[in-house]
Parts: sequence; structure tokens; C-alpha cells
Amino acid sequence: MNVRTGLTGPFPRSEALVGATRDLDRGRTSPESVEELYASAERDVLQLEERLGFDTVTAGYLATADLFRPIAESWDGFQVGPLSRWLETNTFYRQPILNAPPGRTPGAIAGRLPAALRADPGRARVILPGPYTLTGLLDNRSGEADRALVHRLGRLLGEEVGELTRAGFRTFQFTDPLLAVRPPEGPRAEAVVAGYSAIAAAADGGTSIVWTYGADAAPAFPVLDRLPVTVVGVDLAETDVEKLPEGRRGGGLGLGVVDSRTTLAEDPTEVARLVRRAQARRRAASVWLGPGGPLDLLPWEPATRKLHVLPAARQALGDGGSA
Repeated sequence: MNVRTGLTGPFPRSEALVGATRDLDRGRTSPESVEELYASAERDVLQLEERLGFDTVTAGYLATADLFRPIAESWDGFQVGPLSRWLETNTFYRQPILNAPPGRTPGAIAGRLPAALRADPGRARVILPGPYTLTGLLDNRSGEADRALVHRLGRLLGEEVGELTRAGFRTFQFTDPLLAVRPPEGPRAEAVVAGYSAIAAAADGGTSIVWTYGADAAPAFPVLDRLPVTVVGVDLAETDVEKLPEGRRGGGLGLGVVDSRTTLAEDPTEVARLVRRAQARRRAASVWLGPGGPLDLLPWEPATRKLHVLPAARQALGDGGSA
């Protein structure tokens, strides 16, 4: 079995980093000191990913405030809005407000990536919002219909992928939980497929990943199986393996085998059993293992322990990787 591993979202900040950001808010430290601490913490996460033999690295995205913030702060037409609840959780994000038709700012996203990723783009996993979730969770005051906006944002994200590809990046994850939470139908589904077609065209042979979580993804597979992407990922904490639709998908199957809602580490043997069952149903060309959702609300140490499950499960599946 062709098994790959990696982080699928932001990693927790260490206690030292959290304390430093609080001190900055209270005027007890300098922005330069906090920036240095962020860089050091990103290097620590990168070294952890390397020790665990992950196929892609992220450096934790520790300085990214939320999934949408890089776009909301840098693209034309957007502004950063009020705190809003993230899906049905007790976490929050700043809701983007779209006041006019959106436009990219060249170089803005690349400049906000962790420095460790910019230094070695070939190994990096660039994490961006999916166009359906971005459209569904922003405050759209632009006058453009949502389904048209999904397509437009897909084209813009495709342009972003093209720019990053020319800079040497090869792996792009689009975090799109609303595909599972509110599966699109009819014209909305067509807009999603069109948006991802623009992204796929720009990837130029690179790896494109759609990652869902937050709800049972089984009802979304009529759309997910149409997306022209390399990998489709689902959270097994939300999705029953036995309800995955049977049939071969030409690309890869992403499986969220680490539950981001609990500090308890998974049993690698049980993870391997679930992965084999999922692969038996889907018969994907490759299997990509990672956390189902973002780990950044867990403490650093439990999150680190849970990540060790991934190489152990990989080994149990008969693919020892490089760990």
C-alpha cells in the first residue's frame, strides 16, 4: 500500500510562545522578540515532522491566525470582520467581509508562508481555504451570487497555485469542510467542480488535496468524486469507513486517522485496520494519513504524542516510510 503522512492543519503553539504573545499584548516584550520565538517554534515543528518521516512539511502554520486571514488581509475587495463561531465548535475566526469583486495581490500569500517552507518549497504543503468554504463563511457584500463567487474564487486560487508552483511549491491542500457539512447540489455543485478545475489546471502536475472534516463526508462523495484533484480527504472521527462509497478512484484517498478533539492517542493497530478497510472499499492509488482536523486547540505535548501515531500506523501497514 502506498502510504503517505503529514499534517493537515495548524499545530499548537508552545506554552512559551503563547506566553510571549500575551506579553506582547501587555507591552512586556518586543515584536522582534516574539517574531524570533515564532521562527524558533516553526523550526521545532519542522524538525518534528522530519523525525516522523512526513512526506510533506508545514512548520505548523503557527503565525497564521485563522484559515482565511492571509486572504482577508491581502486580497483586494476583502476586509477582516468580526469574531465568528467556526462551524459547530467552540472556536472562532475573524469572518472575512467581501465588499467588492475579489482580486489577488501577487506575492502576498507566498510572503506569509512560514520561512522554513519558503526555504525548501519542494517539501512544503501549502494550506489554503477551499473556495466553497471560503464563499460559505464570508460575509458577501459584493453583490455577486454565491455560486458565481465559488467559481471566481476557484480561479483566483488557481492563479495563486500557479504563482506558487513557479516558485517551486508542489503540494497544495485546500481545506474545505463545508463540502461535508453542507454538500453542494445542482448549480452549486457545478460551481465547485469548475472552481477546482481551475485549481487543477494551475497545479501543473503537482499534488492537489481537498481536505474535509466537521461532518460525515459520505453524502458529499457525489461531488468529491468529481473533483479533478489528486487526493480527497475525510475525517474518520466523523465518517464511518463502512459508509464510504465503494469503487475505484484514480487519485489518492486522504484519511483523518488522528482525532483532533481529544488528547488521547490512537492505537496504531486499530488505525491500520481502519485504513485497510477504507482502502478495500475505495481502492485508491495512494492513501494519505493525517489528523482529521486542526490540532491547534490541543496542548503541544498531547498533539505531539498523537502525531507519533502516523508513522507507527504506516509501519503497521507495511510501509515504514523514512521514519
